[in-house]
Amino acid sequence: MGCFQSLGTSRIIMDLQLEGKTAFISGSTAGIGFAIAKSLLNEGAKVIINGRSNKSVDKALDSLQSEFPEGSLKGFAADFENKSQVQELIHHLPRVDILINNIGIYKAAPFLEMQDEDWFQQFEVNVMSGVRLSREFLPKMLENNWGRIVFVSSECAALVPPDMLAYSMTKTAMLAVSKGLAQLTKGTGVTVNSVLPGSTLSDGAERFLEMEAEKTARTKAEVEADFFTEVRTSSLLQRFATVDEVAHTITYLSSPLSSATNSAAIKIDGGSTGGIF
Repeated sequence: MGCFQSLGTSRIIMDLQLEGKTAFISGSTAGIGFAIAKSLLNEGAKVIINGRSNKSVDKALDSLQSEFPEGSLKGFAADFENKSQVQELIHHLPRVDILINNIGIYKAAPFLEMQDEDWFQQFEVNVMSGVRLSREFLPKMLENNWGRIVFVSSECAALVPPDMLAYSMTKTAMLAVSKGLAQLTKGTGVTVNSVLPGSTLSDGAERFLEMEAEKTARTKAEVEADFFTEVRTSSLLQRFATVDEVAHTITYLSSPLSSATNSAAIKIDGGSTGGIF
């Protein structure tokens, strides 16, 4: 009965119509990428994950397979700083209906200490990964008249913390690439969108909270509360978002139900970047 299915009289669930769609998620052995993989598997999609090493990919595959024993799963290792490994990855990937450009690295340092190689490294991984993958799969999506590309940017694209200038630059560049690619989909069933997650409780954030708690003799809860009262004061959520909260929005944008959303930059930032749009 369309996108809604009634379960008696007590509740209604939404079917995102992702059964049988093939999704590739770069940088998906942990954090937001791993949560996206789980969310897509839960909707019946065929999922291909990616990590920097075979060890990380195998570990993630084992975890996902145990949770989704009937799920269709593959994984490929590739370091997105290495062009030859990226080309090898692309060579082995099947047809992809959904491309999630999630891989990202960052370095926090004062502007005057950030060297050229730090800027180039972050641009190579964060921006060129999505450029190369989209260049490969967008034409095939257009030919098939259906596809979804989602760029995972960041609230830092708008907030631009002074110690993360290079990272913020890459996240803003991703928005421009996404916007430009969307113009190529006019009149088709293909969409290209980006999302801007805010402060999210990824593995890195967990380590940050643990380190700060140990260093300052506070609890993790106290460190988190202080972060939002002293650093990310613009947040309306006033807590870290969970990786699942971010993944749910991305899963919807990956689905046929999001067909009227194209060329958009969707905030999942808990209100931290402000503004009407």
